[in-house]
Amino acid sequence: MAHGMTLDSNTALQGLIDLARSGDAGARDLLLDHACDRLHRLTRKMLRHFPTLRRWEGTDDVLQNSLVRLDRALAEVDVATVRHFFNLAALQIRRELLDLVKHYLGPEGAARHHHTDHQPPDDQGGALSDRFEEPENLADWTAFHEAIDRLEPDLREVVNLLFYDGISQPEAADVLGVSIRTVKRRWQQAKLALHEASRDGREP
Repeated sequence: MAHGMTLDSNTALQGLIDLARSGDAGARDLLLDHACDRLHRLTRKMLRHFPTLRRWEGTDDVLQNSLVRLDRALAEVDVATVRHFFNLAALQIRRELLDLVKHYLGPEGAARHHHTDHQPPDDQGGALSDRFEEPENLADWTAFHEAIDRLEPDLREVVNLLFYDGISQPEAADVLGVSIRTVKRRWQQAKLALHEASRDGREP
């Protein structure tokens, strides 16, 4: 079982997801409350890939805004599994971070003249730098994370787990219920798609 993902917690989350799908009015709030610690860790890990934002925004603030987004998304999306729930959560957190990047680093943004103490990606999951250097300017950096949203679902899920969540490839294989070879193949496919998108501006 992957780090931070225990059988008991996943069972409890699945039970709340089932209640929410059955129409229980309070189940969605309970689901968000029960998953809050894991969502906090996910937000912190994802924020590490937006180094300039750490000067302006803390994990708790990003998490609260992401929870609002997630709550709205849960009202519109039929989430059936814990795996689907955390994929949806990662998407909402990434969208919140991208909006903050545009706010702080846009033409009128408060941080546009500040130095970015760029850090490499978390090598516990997998570095993207063997294919290309991560973007340094606002337009390319924003396009890079938006390109991840456009990846095929199987590839995007692997990027969520390895790049944003920072878990190992064997742990990702366990979470996804696939072989390590499949994780490696999808990871390479994702890197190639992102490399091509960064090279010529085409959507992956």
